[in-house]
Amino acid sequence: MPVNLRASAGIKWSNAPQEGPIRSAIDPATIDRARHGDPEAFEEIVSARMDAIYRLSYAILGNEADARDAAQETFVTAWRQLGKLRDSERFDAWLQRIAVNAARMTHRARRRRGVREIASSQIEPSAADTATGTDDGRRLEHALASLDVDQRSILALHHLDGWSLADLAEVLQIPVGTVKSRLYTARQALQAALDADGAGR
Repeated sequence: MPVNLRASAGIKWSNAPQEGPIRSAIDPATIDRARHGDPEAFEEIVSARMDAIYRLSYAILGNEADARDAAQETFVTAWRQLGKLRDSERFDAWLQRIAVNAARMTHRARRRRGVREIASSQIEPSAADTATGTDDGRRLEHALASLDVDQRSILALHHLDGWSLADLAEVLQIPVGTVKSRLYTARQALQAALDADGAGR
C-alpha cells in the first residue's frame, strides 16, 4: 500500500526538533556581516539553522553520530566558503547543498570504515506510531534505509524540508527535468522497498 510521505508526520526522521521547513527568515544583513568575516553573525546563523541541518543530515544518514559529524562539517565548510557567496537571498539553497555534500562524504567515510549503513538500533517507531498501534513509521524507516544516499537526500529535501522542484534544481545544481526523474526514481525505489517489506510480513 503506498505510503504518503507528507502525511507521515509522525515519522521520526531525526531526534532534532520538528520545526518545519528550513527557510524561516534570517536577516540578510546578518548573512552579509558573516560574509565579511563577523563570527558573531555566523553564530546567529548556526543557531538558526543547526536543528534543520542536523535533521536533514539524519534523514540522509540514519545515524545520530554521523548526522552530528555531517552537520558540524556543513558549518565548518560554510564558514570557510561564505565569502564566496554572492547572493544572500540564495543562502539557504547554498547551505543545503553543502549539507548534502557533507552527508555524502560522511557516508563514504563510514562505508570505508566498514560500518553498516544504518544500524537497526537507530530505527525506532515514533511516538505517534506507538500511540496508534501502527508500524508505518518503522516500515518507512526500514525502507528509507535500503535506499542509496542520493535517493534519501532528494526525498528528504522535498518531503522533509518542503523544497519545490525548482528549489531542488538550485540546491542540487541540476536541471528541473533531472530533478523530476531522480525524485520519481527515488519514490519508486522507496515504494518497492515498502512493498517488499509488506510482502514479508
